[in-house]
Amino acid sequence: MDKHITAPLKKEDIDQLKSGDYVYISGTIYVARDAAHKRMDELLDKGETLPMELNNNIIYYMGPSPAREGRPIGSAGPTTASRMDKYTPRLLDLGLKGMIGKGKRTKDVVDAIVRNGCVYFAAVGGAGAILSKAIISSEVVAYEDLGTEAIRKLEVKDFPCIVIIDKDGNNLYETAIEKYKEE
Repeated sequence: MDKHITAPLKKEDIDQLKSGDYVYISGTIYVARDAAHKRMDELLDKGETLPMELNNNIIYYMGPSPAREGRPIGSAGPTTASRMDKYTPRLLDLGLKGMIGKGKRTKDVVDAIVRNGCVYFAAVGGAGAILSKAIISSEVVAYEDLGTEAIRKLEVKDFPCIVIIDKDGNNLYETAIEKYKEE
């Protein structure tokens, strides 16, 4: 089922999302990958404040290519989410409500999704040029020295993705395999 939601996320929106739903996100999302997650984890270990607000927000695991003239960002495809898995439960426990990436997540992440009522979306890998068309603006907000791995704030309009793991832990990667076996 196609659903349109706004980021930052509201509990009511998360509650209605089910594994397998096609979703179009509009609003503000953040971009952070491996190196940025490592730095955020180090800040938290020191008791310092993160350079972005986590509460109800979404992090997109993406490393953009340079923007073409007249565009806010270049190709913007997802990266493998499991590379952030060692940091993710802590961020979910601190208020992060959504993640966009590609690929499977560990049991610890799935448990944190359920414990915190969160959602994991997948964007289509290999479709970065198409996905970038849903990005209205892009601004580096932290760790500019990391280049493509800097934390960015994106404004998006109808950013397309699929609910992989919903707040109840239903996992499309598992249910789709079982359904395929039955057919």
